[in-house]
Amino acid sequence: MLPWNYGFAWNTGHILFLGAFYTVLVIIATTVVSALWRSRRSLRAHQTEEIRWHSDFHDLPAADRVCRHVLTGEFKKRECPHAFDCRECETHAKLIERHPLTVIAGPDEDVFGMDFPLDRYYHRGHTWARLEDDGTVTVGLDDLGRRLLGAPDSLELPMPGDHLTANGTAFNIRKRGAKVRVLSPIDGEVLAVDGPAGQWRLRVKPDSTDERAFRHLLRGPEVKPWLMREMERLQLALTAEGAVPTLADGGEPVSDISASYPGTDWDAVCGKMFLEG
Repeated sequence: MLPWNYGFAWNTGHILFLGAFYTVLVIIATTVVSALWRSRRSLRAHQTEEIRWHSDFHDLPAADRVCRHVLTGEFKKRECPHAFDCRECETHAKLIERHPLTVIAGPDEDVFGMDFPLDRYYHRGHTWARLEDDGTVTVGLDDLGRRLLGAPDSLELPMPGDHLTANGTAFNIRKRGAKVRVLSPIDGEVLAVDGPAGQWRLRVKPDSTDERAFRHLLRGPEVKPWLMREMERLQLALTAEGAVPTLADGGEPVSDISASYPGTDWDAVCGKMFLEG
């Protein structure tokens, strides 16, 4: 019985009942408001990352916005209409239905002496994603990305519980005055940050493990032609900044490319290679 009901009388039983009743109401209301606030915050963060990525993508030179099927020779000329998000592309879906691409177990891809294992997916911003047996995904920086950045001056990694958005920020690295935004290859929640000495990796619970969730990433026979093009882009970026490209040391790229070009605007070079427009 509530106070506004006819015949209500205050007594110990009613006071205890009303106290419990309104406590439950407050808990429910607080939970709902908190959930709505978190959802709104996540939605805003997702929208901000998406808007930023589309802006960066359209600031890229036309030659850097080419469809992945140009890299493999299936098209002579085609600009990606979906900002490298092939999950939304009907043309890509039809092409891979005819010629399926799979992550394979076998010898690692070796391009210019760099190590690119074929047991994972590659993002065009130089990160990789490997689906683990427990359903989580390991995310790391590929070998060319590591050589571009060498030993970072500082590193800003996400915290467990943070949510990553594909083509949004995975982590930030500072190198020689340049702040490099490294892009996430997948959507998912960060579970842990770890990795072998001198490296950094994220363990992520993906929003989905369905094949379509990884469709925008490069794999298998796409990796080598993409890397060949990336080396050309790097040569052009260094030339544009006044450097004479000499990337190799004993036939292989040096482990810290930035250290080989101390007078170069490394912010501009990294902006180009890490797709920041």
